[in-house]
Amino acid sequence: MKKITKAIIPAAGLGTRVLPASKAVPKEMLNIVDKPAIQYLVEEAAAAGITDILIITNRGKEVIENHFDYAYELEANLKANPSKKEIYEQVHSIADLANIYYIRQKETKGLGHAILQAESFVGNEPFAVLYGDDVIISEEPVVGQLIRAYEKYGKSSVGVNLCTREQIKKYCTLDVTPLDGRIMDCHKIIEKPEEHEIMSLYAILGRNVLEPEIFQLIKDTPPNPKSGEVYLTDALSYLAEHGRLTAVDFEGKRYDMGDKLGIMQANCEVALKHPEIGSAFREYLKQLAETL
Repeated sequence: MKKITKAIIPAAGLGTRVLPASKAVPKEMLNIVDKPAIQYLVEEAAAAGITDILIITNRGKEVIENHFDYAYELEANLKANPSKKEIYEQVHSIADLANIYYIRQKETKGLGHAILQAESFVGNEPFAVLYGDDVIISEEPVVGQLIRAYEKYGKSSVGVNLCTREQIKKYCTLDVTPLDGRIMDCHKIIEKPEEHEIMSLYAILGRNVLEPEIFQLIKDTPPNPKSGEVYLTDALSYLAEHGRLTAVDFEGKRYDMGDKLGIMQANCEVALKHPEIGSAFREYLKQLAETL
């Protein structure tokens, strides 16, 4: 079994749910306290042993490339100031997290279409996918949890969590049976189900580990007649129905960075644990709560 060393981060979405903030700044670059959202994804992948990451972008997202490059003038100024040593090391290390590559999705035609842009990068290897909208804070990298499931069962794997019935209707529903601990066999997936189609309250949320066969399955998937998009879920459903997909109820807190409330929740909860501002922010929230 090949070791998983490659990951894809689809980051070509338009960010319409968080406009006007995403008009000039990609939603993946919106911050959680002092780091842009996409840096959390790259750090998660690197912590799970990923060495090569392809970020799928589109027009106007060059700032993502700049963030993961060296900033020579800035770094020189920081390095020359002894009191800025820690922040210099933080800034400098961003460019060394992994080997990062970029490709443009010239048309925003859905997640399946975005993944297909990575076929030549991946080759004939299993790979991880970290959705650009989903930051997940956890002790063990969530993508690492999925890699362990893949290594144990030799099947593609999706990261799932329990949702409310209303959330399920916006995501997808899975037919699953227990396999081992938090790992389940996945038998069927329905995208954006109607009430009578809900099979469980588990939904796919932000992480996949996939075999390269997924590319042909995506090519064989027709665009959705309503949206014109190619849904990755359709290809995943084929794997599920043919006994080639597991679902991992991952441990970690997910934040939807394509949603205004999700962004605020992420900033508040991460700020409470931040080593520099955590205590002061907690006191501020206590005082604020008394006025509500």
